[in-house]
Amino acid sequence: MSIEIKMPALSPTMEEGTLAKWLVKEGDTVKSGDIMAEIETDKATMEFEAVDEGVIAKILVAEGTDNVKVGAVIAILAEEGEDAASVEAPKKAETPEPTDAEFKGRPDPSDPNKTGSEAKPVERTKEEAEDHGRPADAGAAKPASGGASSSGDRVKASPLARRIAADKGLELSAIAGSGPNGRIVKADVEGAKPGAQTKSAPSASAPAAAPAAEAPAAAPKPAQIPDIPHEATKLSNMRKTIARRLTESKQQVPHIYLTVDIRLDKLLRLRGELNASLESRGVKLSVNDMLVKALGVSLMAVPKCNVMFTPDQLITFHRADISVAVSTPAGLITPIVTEADTRSLSSISTKMKDLAGRARDNKLKPEEFQGGTASISNMGMFGIKQFEAVINPPQGMILAIGAGEKRPYIIDGELGVASVMSATGSFDHRAIDGADGAELMKVFKELVENPLGMLA
Repeated sequence: MSIEIKMPALSPTMEEGTLAKWLVKEGDTVKSGDIMAEIETDKATMEFEAVDEGVIAKILVAEGTDNVKVGAVIAILAEEGEDAASVEAPKKAETPEPTDAEFKGRPDPSDPNKTGSEAKPVERTKEEAEDHGRPADAGAAKPASGGASSSGDRVKASPLARRIAADKGLELSAIAGSGPNGRIVKADVEGAKPGAQTKSAPSASAPAAAPAAEAPAAAPKPAQIPDIPHEATKLSNMRKTIARRLTESKQQVPHIYLTVDIRLDKLLRLRGELNASLESRGVKLSVNDMLVKALGVSLMAVPKCNVMFTPDQLITFHRADISVAVSTPAGLITPIVTEADTRSLSSISTKMKDLAGRARDNKLKPEEFQGGTASISNMGMFGIKQFEAVINPPQGMILAIGAGEKRPYIIDGELGVASVMSATGSFDHRAIDGADGAELMKVFKELVENPLGMLA
């Protein structure tokens, strides 16, 4: 019996992805553990392994296809002994359209004198059932007082329209119906007022007016591209996710920014001494490695900043997992240095080199970039003096690091020159008060200016 190969969920939050590349073709034999495809999620390109053995009978989703839903069948695998050529693609389940029979044979809810088998059958259209908001036989509508015209014939109206008319005290005979065959529907009675005569009914061929409240929102118009030589690049899943998350962050998270200037001379001297002693082990510490450590220790010293805001809870974490911003050709990603507060500097350095390398190759596992309790973004290598970073939800803060540079500085009460950098903390003001953010920045400054404290 053939086996359906479905789009996998490669992360807890994945709902769809791009089938970036097939590594097998129809007719290939695969066994458990073989890599069949590369799938692009919102943050990484991941390999998809076979679970079962067999022959690839049909490939149903071409490589490069975007927005493939998790659980969608992407290929068919023929089992041993099964003729792969005879395997057929699964047929999509279709929802049958309602037939006239579904809207007949039920009591007329507008006629209180007829019930059960004596009631006159009422023919209901599909529009009427949708207007009612539930199946046509789900229940009777409240009878309206104006249910008959002057000629004695029953007014054609949907049950929901009758109910609204009764609640508003409207005479149905005075309302023009815009539904099929002049039937009165929800839209006709919602805008009508007691005592007001409506315009004559539109012709039967005119389309029914859609309720204003139910009309779909107009799609935003695409930006007008100027007539200038250019090239258009398709947005990757990562770029779409970055755009969505940062927009949500700036719209929904009230940011507060706190900046301090920090003297780096002692940290730079310590880094030189440590690198000399670690050279035989092939480890070379960066300034950023030491700042990751300092932020981890600071968060544990000021736990009110090591938090996450939820609608009904404030989560305080008992360790510092630092998300470190890494620029890749596809966009920004934040691999996580777990337990940064207790890791050694050499361990942080080794971990960061591994994570950054695999991040640039889109080879990170979801658990290596999803989570974290706070973030750090360093743009000092680009000569950026100071900037304000956007918080990475649901984290409560992010630290933005500027370039270290020689500046005039008061040293031991006298004006001198020192290596100084500016660091700016962005804090979620729903979760972190300004005073607590200021305390974190103070502790961070003290640790960087006296770096032996972070090693104790």
